[in-house]
Amino acid sequence: MQVKNKKREIVNVIIILIIQTIVFIVAGINKSYIHMDEAYSLGLASYYRTDIQENDDFYNTWHNKEYFSDYLTVNENEKNDFSQVYENQKNDVHPPLYYLLLRIAMGFHIDSYSKWSGIILNIIIYAFITIFMYLIIKKLLQGNDRYKEKSAMLALVSSLTLSSINNVIYIRMYALSTLNIAITTYLHLKLLDKEENNYKLLLAIGIFALIGSLTHYYYLFYLAMLFVMFVIKYLKEKEYKELGKYVGIIALAGIISLIIFPYSIQHMFFGYRGQGVISNLTDISKFIISICEYIFITNVYAFNNTLFILLIFIVGVIIYKKVRKIKIVETKNKYVKYLMLPTFFYAILVAIASPFIELRYMMPVCNLIFVLFLYLVITLLKNISKEKILNKIIIGVYLLILIMPFISNKIVELSIGEDFRNEQESSYSSKTAIAQKLRSKTSLPIEVVSDFTDISMDDILLYIKDFKLEPEVMYSNKRNISKMIRDNSNLPTLYILDSNHNRFLDDILLFTNINESYIAKDMKCNEEKIKEVFLNKDTSQGILIFINDGQRNDDILDVIKNGLDLKNIKYLDRLNACDVYLVN
Repeated sequence: MQVKNKKREIVNVIIILIIQTIVFIVAGINKSYIHMDEAYSLGLASYYRTDIQENDDFYNTWHNKEYFSDYLTVNENEKNDFSQVYENQKNDVHPPLYYLLLRIAMGFHIDSYSKWSGIILNIIIYAFITIFMYLIIKKLLQGNDRYKEKSAMLALVSSLTLSSINNVIYIRMYALSTLNIAITTYLHLKLLDKEENNYKLLLAIGIFALIGSLTHYYYLFYLAMLFVMFVIKYLKEKEYKELGKYVGIIALAGIISLIIFPYSIQHMFFGYRGQGVISNLTDISKFIISICEYIFITNVYAFNNTLFILLIFIVGVIIYKKVRKIKIVETKNKYVKYLMLPTFFYAILVAIASPFIELRYMMPVCNLIFVLFLYLVITLLKNISKEKILNKIIIGVYLLILIMPFISNKIVELSIGEDFRNEQESSYSSKTAIAQKLRSKTSLPIEVVSDFTDISMDDILLYIKDFKLEPEVMYSNKRNISKMIRDNSNLPTLYILDSNHNRFLDDILLFTNINESYIAKDMKCNEEKIKEVFLNKDTSQGILIFINDGQRNDDILDVIKNGLDLKNIKYLDRLNACDVYLVN
């Protein structure tokens, strides 16, 4: 019977992995663009320096598409050279392990860019994340009726949130960091079950503490709280021998980490990013705003926009139990605090310390936050009705979570109106005109958003017009511009760059498709200069113009049009940090 149950359990996990992998592949297929940090990932793993913009010949000269694709690919003559991984990370702000794995993955696709190198690596990593999340959930729900089936269901739902999908298709180290946290958590939960420390278990904890510290420094926030909790546990129980073993293995992991990558000290305490973290941690005034913004982000991505619905549901169940004089929680679970305290300690520190308010910094604990809330829902529902009815309620909650992104998208569509959804920017001036229409018609509280950001109201309104609740780095809204660039790759292209707003790597992928392009840094744009740049270039079919933030686009475009004797200016799209135009 036990063997049969084990086989069924393995089959359940395999089914989960198949379902999530299909979803991840579909999301990967639909990923239409990359964030600048994804470009950094590929470049840091394969290029001979940290940033292509450091090249002496980068600005103010014409380049072919191979010049830019070289930054995002492993070339034939580089496939056996891994030295740049370590060297680049020494000069950057992150430890090197993820970049080494990405470099190996990129080696399977030589001489051309492929998003699949990073995505497939993350799909493999996420299979292990789901396995360990299942094991963690199983410990939490142990003692419940059919707890293995319930654990499998919750593990599946947690792997299909927008945050999880985003974690997979975002070509960064956060999936690996999520895995490190999941494994570290599970090993510590196992350690709670041991009367005396098992050397194999301690060795595993040390190995993953080492791997975690070589993946992302924020992992240490999580490990630090777990470490403190176990030290306090051993001290309370006067298990000094076990305490010595545990402290020893964590200390050894730290020493080996510094031997492998001693530059961690420079990064964490003396580098610009480390100094920024320390500065943020001491700036209490940022605390409340940062926490509120991260709660909003967590609601949208970790809970598929259902967090506040779940909170109302939880409060309602508690009130019902109070009125009916039913015990709110029957028995204490010894594992919960070892998940909850490190998770929320990490979340709070990251909310304060992170240089930007973005989902990626919270992704390593999004699964744990989600599971803790759903565990609370499951626990509170105990003893208020029959088991079958409660199971149906829980399945209903799961279904709501899974379909909520589609419901949210429909609500936004109705708020904006079908006319605005379908209206397209056709010229460089119509972008502002559409934003003004939206401002007068929309019922959404845009002014509240503007209080927390320096992004222009026009860009906020246009973002809302095209808003779709989906993994944020899938960039389905960039599909059209990517295709337009490929279709017009023969047109000479000018990128007018204001170095005060330099995010060129946000746009580098498009330049790997353009035959000839020129990056003009802080150029004084007049007709004489434009004629000089395009001397001997065929502009009879038109040109593509990229203009990044901080500039007077209309004035620049008029100068270009007049200088090259062109007639039409067509606004194509907004990228992450610039606007794109066709002038012909």
